[in-house]
Amino acid sequence: MHFVIMGCGRVGSTLARTLGRNGHDVAVIDADPAAFRRLGPEFEGQTVTGIGFDRDTLVAAGIKEAYAFAAVSSGDNSNILAARVARETFGVEHVAARIYDPQRAMVYQRLGIPTVATVRWTADQMIQRLLPQGSMPELTDPSGKIVIAEVPLTEEWVGLPLTDVERLTGSRVAYLTRLGEGMLPEPETVVQAGDLVHLAVRRDEMARVERICDQPPVTT
Repeated sequence: MHFVIMGCGRVGSTLARTLGRNGHDVAVIDADPAAFRRLGPEFEGQTVTGIGFDRDTLVAAGIKEAYAFAAVSSGDNSNILAARVARETFGVEHVAARIYDPQRAMVYQRLGIPTVATVRWTADQMIQRLLPQGSMPELTDPSGKIVIAEVPLTEEWVGLPLTDVERLTGSRVAYLTRLGEGMLPEPETVVQAGDLVHLAVRRDEMARVERICDQPPVTT
């Protein structure tokens, strides 16, 4: 898969090297060409010098073929603008932005763009949001049989009770993140637009649950 990363600081370079080691195609954008030294000599991806929210720069980085886009520069405004251009102009479905100001997080959450805020933790969170569902479970029990993973739901699930999510997937809702804050669901809680739903699932059932959540729910 092709990934485009804006920002080659500590987070961006860590993210790019990790994705590259996992066999993915990576393009990194930064306004300062000297920043690409952080990638190291083993990095085989593409580097593009330019402004990350500039359309021509994004096209040069392969945004039209991108599976995902990560905005991890040092500026909140640049990150959110670039993330919105990637999603709204180029239709990239998997987008994440690093935001330094926690007061802004809920605003961006309402725009449907996941945000994350140590360098290692941010890189891990970015990968979790960019790779296919369930690729990086948040928690695994000691036996390795049960995982808690954020599994995206298609927009057709909005308005359904979380009890229906459990019934249709055969999983358990561990918790959900709404407007940047975690919450434990009540029996009457329904899925809202922008919710991040974290499911407890048997590892060998993960692929099946992902397929169900990636399609409109069958409620009859």
